[in-house]
Amino acid sequence: QVQLVESGGGLVQPGGSLSLSCVTSESIFSTYHVGWYRQAPGKQRELVAAISSSGATNYADSVRGRFTISRDNAKNTVYLRMNSLKPEDTAVYYCNAAVVLTATTGIGGYWGQGTQVTVSS
Repeated sequence: QVQLVESGGGLVQPGGSLSLSCVTSESIFSTYHVGWYRQAPGKQRELVAAISSSGATNYADSVRGRFTISRDNAKNTVYLRMNSLKPEDTAVYYCNAAVVLTATTGIGGYWGQGTQVTVSS
């Protein structure tokens, strides 16, 4: 069973930055795509950034230009750098490694436990 562990969440002021990390227990990036999802209270979970097994990246319109997803194969880690944070970015952020990533979930893969990001003054 592959395990994913997220870290890096916290409280930040609007306009601030945070970096999230997702460490996997096995080397899976050549097989699985990895996505960062978020879910705010009362809202549907949404995919905000993804990196494919080949290294291609994709972003939701709401975060494009502000968030950057990257990975370090040697460290089995995927990162999400979040700049110019807005209150509407407040959510629990989840890392998902899956065979297929959809707008709301990953299929045939694994989830991390989530990390809270709160953007507030």
